[in-house]
Amino acid sequence: MKNWAGNLTYSTPHLVSPRSVEDAQELVAASDRLKPLGTRHSFNRVADSEGMLVSTEHLDRVLELDERTVTVEAGIRYGDLGRALAEHRLALRNYASLPHISVGGAVATATHGSGARNTSLAASVAALDLVRASGELVHVERGDADFGGTVVGLGALGLVVHVTLDVVPGFELRQYVFENLPWSTVEENLAELLALGYSTSLFTLWRDDGVHQVWVKSAEVVGSCFGATPAERPRHPIPGADPANCTAQLGVPGPSHERLPHFRLGFTPSGGNELQSEYAVPSQHAREALQALRAFGPRLTPLLLTSEIRAVAADSLWLSPFHERDSVCFHFTWKPRVAPVLDLLPRIEAALAPFEARPHWAKVFVDPPVAAYPRLPAFRALRARVDPERAFGNAFAAQLGI
Repeated sequence: MKNWAGNLTYSTPHLVSPRSVEDAQELVAASDRLKPLGTRHSFNRVADSEGMLVSTEHLDRVLELDERTVTVEAGIRYGDLGRALAEHRLALRNYASLPHISVGGAVATATHGSGARNTSLAASVAALDLVRASGELVHVERGDADFGGTVVGLGALGLVVHVTLDVVPGFELRQYVFENLPWSTVEENLAELLALGYSTSLFTLWRDDGVHQVWVKSAEVVGSCFGATPAERPRHPIPGADPANCTAQLGVPGPSHERLPHFRLGFTPSGGNELQSEYAVPSQHAREALQALRAFGPRLTPLLLTSEIRAVAADSLWLSPFHERDSVCFHFTWKPRVAPVLDLLPRIEAALAPFEARPHWAKVFVDPPVAAYPRLPAFRALRARVDPERAFGNAFAAQLGI
């Protein structure tokens, strides 16, 4: 059994898919080693296990909804949740670029969208229900002492079955694409670019000519973008790929769950056959980090399908890459060439180390980011207290000392 991208074969063929919380409790209690599994969009072994994999694919319902929060089963995909909320004229504050991923998996790995004033998807969590190794169902909510450590839990604290999320009144956005922005303009105006509109993404292949596309998602009409050329027809962030898979552009207004993602729910997202890596640096170091990465341009370009730069606002979650710092993320969508990518990543990580880079938990990286997380010791203590037998442990967690 492989992950979505096909780059990883799981360590066990033992997969179970409970259809109710009660079934999940029985399955968890009967296993001595297991791991939650969402929509398999992780590119590394964060969700791997040598024991049993517990898929949440059938736990995908909306359970409760009011004007302030929605409670869902953890396996529901963001695209499906967005549609359900829109029927009630509600929305989440932000969505990831892929609507195909599950709420539980995205939250556990601090997956995010884009926007200098938008936090990660995990920061919208108001409460969680988890099945512990004993089969006990535990409720944790905002304000509890363990809440900040539980939300981004890397699947190490239990099987999340219910998630309560903050909602906002439904809103519409327009999506614009601008092309060909030179590096000199990007570097001089990076903070302003990434704060343009509700959400902004810069796409580049790290060539000398700069950023090839700027995607701006805004409630207002955006007529210009620092001298970049407005695209005359829809674009895909991967040069030459079919834009039919992408969400509507050219300024056509639509509900936020159909504009904030880059890709449509019913189509193959991104390139499909690919690897991904991503590093978050504090916003105040973003320009220096960009300059450091530009030095790798000749080595990056041949390996890339595309690369994205975007901003994410700070949150208070212990293992979030955005813990207590506004950040800029440098994302790499690699061609499926594992050996040269793994050869280059240590050099990239060394170049970003002076800027306190934190890798995305679910993507390909080399050096475990132990020193980058000041609350990691507290998380280790929480992990030891709630799962002393390490039923939810795996090799990935062991690298982090949890």
